[in-house]
Amino acid sequence: MQVTQTSSEGLKRDFTVVVEAAEIESKVTEKLTTVGQQVRLPGFRPGKVPMNILRQRFGRSVMGEILEETVNETSQKALNDNDLRPAQQPKIEITKFDEGEDLEFTIEVEVMPDFEPMDFSKLKLEKLVSDVADDKVDEALEQIAGQQKNFKKVARNRKSKEGDALLIDFVGKVDGVAFEGGTAEGHQLELGSGQFIPGFEDQLIGQKGGDEVAVNVTFPENYGSEELAGKEAVFDVTVHEVQEAAPVEIDDEFAKKMGLDDLAALKDAVRGRMEEEYGQQSRQTLKRNMLDALADNHSFDVPPGMKESEFNSIWEQFTQELERSGQKMEDQDQSEEELKAEYTDIAERRVRLGLLLAEVGRINNIDVSNEEVQQAMIAQARNFPGQEQQIFEMFQKNPEMQNSLRAPIFEDKVVDFIAELATVTEKKVSVEELTADPDDAPEEKPKKKAAAKKAPAKKAAPKKKADADKPAAKKAPAKKAPAKKAAAKKTEK
Repeated sequence: MQVTQTSSEGLKRDFTVVVEAAEIESKVTEKLTTVGQQVRLPGFRPGKVPMNILRQRFGRSVMGEILEETVNETSQKALNDNDLRPAQQPKIEITKFDEGEDLEFTIEVEVMPDFEPMDFSKLKLEKLVSDVADDKVDEALEQIAGQQKNFKKVARNRKSKEGDALLIDFVGKVDGVAFEGGTAEGHQLELGSGQFIPGFEDQLIGQKGGDEVAVNVTFPENYGSEELAGKEAVFDVTVHEVQEAAPVEIDDEFAKKMGLDDLAALKDAVRGRMEEEYGQQSRQTLKRNMLDALADNHSFDVPPGMKESEFNSIWEQFTQELERSGQKMEDQDQSEEELKAEYTDIAERRVRLGLLLAEVGRINNIDVSNEEVQQAMIAQARNFPGQEQQIFEMFQKNPEMQNSLRAPIFEDKVVDFIAELATVTEKKVSVEELTADPDDAPEEKPKKKAAAKKAPAKKAAPKKKADADKPAAKKAPAKKAPAKKAAAKKTEK
């Protein structure tokens, strides 16, 4: 095998590889001999099939296998002999081959940049922290209480309004015939909750206890039951009573309904949850500050292919967001060329940070264990109540989905490693400062008064600060998770 480097520009390397015909012929003969010992052909005993017959019958397929094996083996050897670490899968192209002649192919590869991470002990970082104030706990309790509605029968029989609840019986019919699942007695329906199909609840607003109403609706075309999809239906509804939401008292009884012993225990639980949320936010601000500092302290070339791939991912996200929001490129306050230039810079920063974190992990033997991935799979499965086993098995069967969980775990472990070496100073701030979006920070006013400009259209693009702070990582193709189970009440009718 002869390997000739034909180009070396930046992080790109080009090679031409020549494999002698005799080496290929030797491999083909060896493979055909193995085939001859296993194959059974009429008129020949096992292992006694002549080589010329084997070449006629199996020569083409064996040659294909040998070429693929040879290219893979020799290309890998060429990279190893030149001590190269590919940044992406090399591009290989066979440029010359005829049976009985030498094999010639080219390798185009982008290599990992050579750089040395900074001394992290010289890194000075600020970590924002915030205490959970008593009034914030009280606000959280009020929100919880607001979600726990307690309906009571109205003192006087008045007309219902949105936000009330009705105690009803109903019978649903299509073409005058009652259908399965369309009948209920003593059902409590909150008006405006959207529990039933569109139009149903609206027709019950303004009704009183004792009223009988014929509710006319049309089932959606995409309704879960094919027998009812798109059909017109009539529901004979009897209203027994109108109920109004009564304020929920935040006391020991309320705490017991929430599964705790008393109000003090409930407050402790709420405070603990808020402290955890504040801690996560504090960690995010520290990580953001760290990535900014790392970006400022490291400057090295990144593989062009990786930068292009990252840019394409960001740009696709941007254009999809434009489409979802009904905007056009010309609606933006920057030209397409300016936006592409800005997102190219973001892509380069993200790739550089991703390579840096990967290198820190490599040289410090930071790895993600199978147990850690397993725990992440369990956590993901819990997001789909009733389908945990199905989601867990989906991850088990799909290595790429597992890698999508492994990457952020690895990143967090590297960030923790760097934080232990750096000098981290805590700064007490308000919860508003802790949770503030860095993109919303006021910009320094220009010294000279600028000419008035037309207010730019609201961008649909992803926030650039958030994009820049996210290190690039290999992504597994997104898979659509099974939809969460629909509320039973929507399928009863």
